[in-house]
This record gives sequence, structure tokens and C-alpha cells, in this order.
Amino acid sequence: MGSTSELIADYNAGSRNIDELFEELLKLSRELSEEQTRHVRENMLPDELVIFDILTRPAPDLSEAEREEVKKVARQLLMKVQGLLALDWQKRAGPRAQVKGASSDALDDGLPRAYDKPLYEAKVEAVFEHFYETQAA
Repeated sequence: MGSTSELIADYNAGSRNIDELFEELLKLSRELSEEQTRHVRENMLPDELVIFDILTRPAPDLSEAEREEVKKVARQLLMKVQGLLALDWQKRAGPRAQVKGASSDALDDGLPRAYDKPLYEAKVEAVFEHFYETQAA
């Protein structure tokens, strides 16, 4: 299934009739609603869920207890880093190092053993990049 604009383009090109288009749009709407409310099902704030997704996609197979540990890490990391994000922190080496260090420490302390060293290092980089990119705007 494509995006809404792809569905409309297919309809306009004559490759879909109105009933097919309607069914595809309903399906897309349900999927979007499910994703938009996933943070509620996961018992997390939306920003925490983003960090959780970074840490678990892709990740090793995790038990339910390990998933809960990762959720806890995501919450703690977000709280730690939010206190470090000052105006233009990306432009100064000291604050950048603090954010990266806080990310590294939180993940090192809290991630389950299923995360080997290369995966841990990749997740530290991914989390730092997320903070860097989302706070740049």
C-alpha cells in the first residue's frame, strides 16, 4: 500500500476505482491511528517512544522483561539529556560532549546484556544523532 498521494494518483490514472481507493484510504487511516496511539499502549510518552524505537529497531530479540528494561533506559535517558539541552548546544564542544556522555552512560548502565558492544556503540551514535537533529530546528 502506498501513501495517500500515491493512492490518489493511481485513482486519477484509472488504475483504481472509487471503492478500492476508499478501502485503501480506510486501511491507511487505521494504520496511522494505531501508530499514533502506540505510545499509550506501550505506556510511554511520545518522546520516550522515539528513543525506545531507536534502541529496539533493529535490536536483538528481547524478552518482555528486557523490553521493560529498555523502556526504563529510554525514560531515564530522555530526562537526563533534556536537562543538558541549552540554546545552541550543538555548536559548542562541551555541551555536545555532555549529551553524548549522558547517552553513553545511560545506555551502558541500563541496556540488557543482549546488546553487544558494536550494537551498544551504534545505539549511542543513533541516540546522539536523534538529539542533535531534533534539537537543531
